[in-house]
Amino acid sequence: MNSFKKIGIEPGPAICYSGYRNGQQPGKKLPAYEEVKEDLGLLHKHWKYLRLFDCDAHAQTVIDVIQREGFEFKIMLGSYIVAEQNNFNCPWGGGVYPKVQLEQNELFNQKKIERLIEFGNQYPDIIFSLSVGNEACVGWTDHYVPEEKVLSYVQQVQEGAKQPVTFCENYVPWLSKLEELAETVDFISIHTYPVWEYKPIEEALSYTKENFYSVQKKYPHKPVVITEAGWTTRSNGKGIEPRLVNEEFQKNYFENVTEWATEEDIPTFFFEAFDEYWKGAPEPYEPEKHWGLFNIDRKPKLAIQHIIES
Repeated sequence: MNSFKKIGIEPGPAICYSGYRNGQQPGKKLPAYEEVKEDLGLLHKHWKYLRLFDCDAHAQTVIDVIQREGFEFKIMLGSYIVAEQNNFNCPWGGGVYPKVQLEQNELFNQKKIERLIEFGNQYPDIIFSLSVGNEACVGWTDHYVPEEKVLSYVQQVQEGAKQPVTFCENYVPWLSKLEELAETVDFISIHTYPVWEYKPIEEALSYTKENFYSVQKKYPHKPVVITEAGWTTRSNGKGIEPRLVNEEFQKNYFENVTEWATEEDIPTFFFEAFDEYWKGAPEPYEPEKHWGLFNIDRKPKLAIQHIIES
């Protein structure tokens, strides 16, 4: 039996979804029901799984739309945990907080984990897996949470909900320091971004394979899922050279990763569905704003034009 089937994950087309449009962002203005309905209408014929990053009001709207409109998505639902410890190595200086803020963050995170459990128990037919956090242990993060705390959150969710539990993280920490956490989660979730590591498109697929197989080799008894793999289409030159990104390169990477993951039965969530202008620095070509397979106006980029418009 495929090891993923043992934890209820049948490989299939998967994508990260966050529906924030121009002028919207988490904690402020959220996508409305009809906007999410439009988004899921674009996605439902082509993707089986959605990954949502937080168990918040936006996630509730997504679930409401799925239920009322009869979309057959299955969701990996996350809880976005915030910094519980300072990270002085964060390259943009965002990882340092007052002690009182870190103490408040611990209380916030505990409530978030409890909310994740509630979502899992309330929607077992839609939510197929639960993630206790996103990129909170990697060396450059601005929301650092020690491994022992992430592990405790995993155990709480495992005790409180029936879905398989994971933690979504860059591939590097799984190789260097998260051994105990890796043994505790029901499956390991990795992120792979060749373009962030200065790889040209010609080396992209081989590098993603290298990232995946290195983690799989270290934990041969554990299922490994790729919860983020993507290629941005714009750059302002900060972190990613503009010559390395465009829609043609994104198309190449999307098609190659999809073909490989399908052949190998590797659940792979492509990052991401739609551009999000609230992310990153204010510059219009900031790379974080342009990872979508769709533009902010919901028009498909080159990678999926033939799929969406056929």
